[in-house]
Amino acid sequence: MSGSCGHRHTHDEAMLSVEEALERILSYFEPLEAVDVPLAEAGGMVLAEDAVSDMDVPPLDNSAMDGYAVTSESVAGAGAGSPATLRVAARIAAGEVPSAPLEPGTAVRIMTGAPVPPGADAVVPFEDTDEVERRRAGRTLGEISIGAPAAPGANVRRAGGDIRRGQTVLRRGTEMGPAHIGVLASLGRAAARVHRRPRVAILSTGSEVVEPGRPLPAGSIYDSNGAAVAAAVLEAGGVPRPLGTVPDDEAAVEAGIDEGLGSDMLVTSAGVSKGDFDLIKDVLARRGEMQFWSVRMRPAKPLAFGLLASGDGSGRTVPHLGLPGNPVSALVAFEQFGRVAIARMLGRPRARRPTVRAVLDEPISNADGRRVYARVVVSRRGGTYHASLTGDQSSNLLTSMAHANGLAICPEDAPGRLAGEEVDVVMLRWPPDVF
Repeated sequence: MSGSCGHRHTHDEAMLSVEEALERILSYFEPLEAVDVPLAEAGGMVLAEDAVSDMDVPPLDNSAMDGYAVTSESVAGAGAGSPATLRVAARIAAGEVPSAPLEPGTAVRIMTGAPVPPGADAVVPFEDTDEVERRRAGRTLGEISIGAPAAPGANVRRAGGDIRRGQTVLRRGTEMGPAHIGVLASLGRAAARVHRRPRVAILSTGSEVVEPGRPLPAGSIYDSNGAAVAAAVLEAGGVPRPLGTVPDDEAAVEAGIDEGLGSDMLVTSAGVSKGDFDLIKDVLARRGEMQFWSVRMRPAKPLAFGLLASGDGSGRTVPHLGLPGNPVSALVAFEQFGRVAIARMLGRPRARRPTVRAVLDEPISNADGRRVYARVVVSRRGGTYHASLTGDQSSNLLTSMAHANGLAICPEDAPGRLAGEEVDVVMLRWPPDVF
């Protein structure tokens, strides 16, 4: 937060640290079951098993360029003034298979990617031949003059040069990017076996919240948390299931919980802080093994977590993450806990965002001994990262989060950070001007 560094207060021992809360939450999650997903849909998903090749890639020696396949011996003494003239015995296009081995004293016209005929050990590029001159002069291409030597293996891609049969090309736990997907495609695979994406139900509570797109009655506000958390779930690799809003009414809250039971996690916002409507807590406590925590962080001190059970006695349960109602608090809490839970379900070995050291342009105060996540804009000036606060750090000001590309951290045991000090900044985005 902006302002001068304040004095340090004693920690509230009833509070959990961020790490303690995260450890308890993650104990409820594990990687989801493996499914086969088309390669085009596997980006960002995690391999559930090793990928072992059953073929060589490339499967045959092939040409790295358009030219002529030769024996290196036949062109060993070739030069601009003393070219080697060879009979052109055949032509091979990409996708064709050589019909016969290369005969001594001959060359084969070959295109990029075409298999190199047996007996050839080099490819001479077109520009080292007189093909262009012959074509201009209308001369036959029954023979070709080569004006440069070619070492054994020149311009030849060897069979298995990229991947060998039996090789483990990708390990279980690999997060799939474009190149990984391309590797599987090069093995002829149309699908990847990965941990499926978690389905995350999202429910906003509160009689005062109205879904966007509807008329806004007096005294009400539009629900920003539902859409923002859904976008955060999608960014984290999950599949959001927006359930809309429910008023502070037992039956409505019960129905919302029931609708979320078919998901891998239910995320709600509001109704978890000490001053919130007790009805929400009563319903949650009645429906499951809920814990209501104070976490030593700012924003997002209040948090709820536990297992919610079906009201029909079927035994179905769903892990429930209860976020604070203030929009910035909801997003910061989801960043620290919901995003990491999704990563665990996806099987990702790493869930943390990149962190940089940056010089503060304004101070951060920490008057109550909590870990502060200050919204900042990180820029690079003179080879150094700088972090500027996005303005007022109140947890109801969602625009302060929208303008931020990072969260600057002031530790629990520090009374604040002064302008000019270096701090850790968790990067939420990497704008081009930051590099």
